[in-house]
Amino acid sequence: MHLSGPNMLRAAFLGIVILTLLSGPYWADRGTMRLLIEAFYFLALAQLWNLLAGYSGLISVGQQAFVGLGGYILFTLTMFAGLPVLVALPLAGVLTGILAFPTALVAFRLSGPYFAIGTWVIAEVFRLSFAQIGSLGGGSGISLPTNIVRDMADGRAARESLTYWIALAIMLAVVFGIWLLMRSRIGLGLGAIRDNQEAANSVGVRTTYLKFAVFVGTAAMTGVIGGLIFLQKLRITPEAAFSVNDWSVLVIFIVVIGGIGTLEGPIIGCILFFVLREFLADLGSWYMVILGAISVAIMLLEPRGLWGLITRNRKLTVFPTARRIEH
Repeated sequence: MHLSGPNMLRAAFLGIVILTLLSGPYWADRGTMRLLIEAFYFLALAQLWNLLAGYSGLISVGQQAFVGLGGYILFTLTMFAGLPVLVALPLAGVLTGILAFPTALVAFRLSGPYFAIGTWVIAEVFRLSFAQIGSLGGGSGISLPTNIVRDMADGRAARESLTYWIALAIMLAVVFGIWLLMRSRIGLGLGAIRDNQEAANSVGVRTTYLKFAVFVGTAAMTGVIGGLIFLQKLRITPEAAFSVNDWSVLVIFIVVIGGIGTLEGPIIGCILFFVLREFLADLGSWYMVILGAISVAIMLLEPRGLWGLITRNRKLTVFPTARRIEH
């Protein structure tokens, strides 16, 4: 396949970034690796929420339900079913997707702001339910036994490197998976839904089916990420697992400030979020206030976010989703 100049530059840039990240365990210290792992799973969560809201029009504030489900399922499979972590992690995603199916049946009876509120209420139901399960520590939570973590690899450095590469693989799978999805016929359908759902219905796009599939698919991947998050933390509680601030509010901030409806936007937003957190995290409650003020300011300046501001007067894209018509 012939690559034009811009395509070659884009491929070279992405290749350099990916190779640099793959070699992370060889040049990064423990603190940097843990920060990168956190950045990877926040970016993956942001891209999945962007797929829901930016491309499918499903404004959810309850994605913490699937983060928590993934985490608790991972702990259950490893502690009580005796499964290795590397088997339990993808299985946590599958089971979360299965549980998301009846959840979607309930949530899809609502629309607009009622859908958003409904997803949050469903997440709260999950939180209250897991707080009643004594075998999982109830409201106090439970820690992952050290022998389960040790079985992942020999030595702490090897385990940390393996966790890093798993996090990187999940993030890359989400980013490039969504990119390929948006370049497919399904992506064309989602684009039509985003632009005008009534028009999409009129030309035969199965809007409800596509939205349902996206909701369940993003829930499954969110479950995998939730398993990874609490595998790294080694402890899970209902409050942490189903935290609306950590797994919905901050993720929405990343997407909105970066640019909703683009693949580049959440990447820019994630970088800015971690820079701001580094300098503002010690300010206590003012931290969230400042994040909110920055979001409002950027939205007033450019509703398409920072990526929209960057590309306002220039044609620039890292992940092109438009398809050329071949003659």
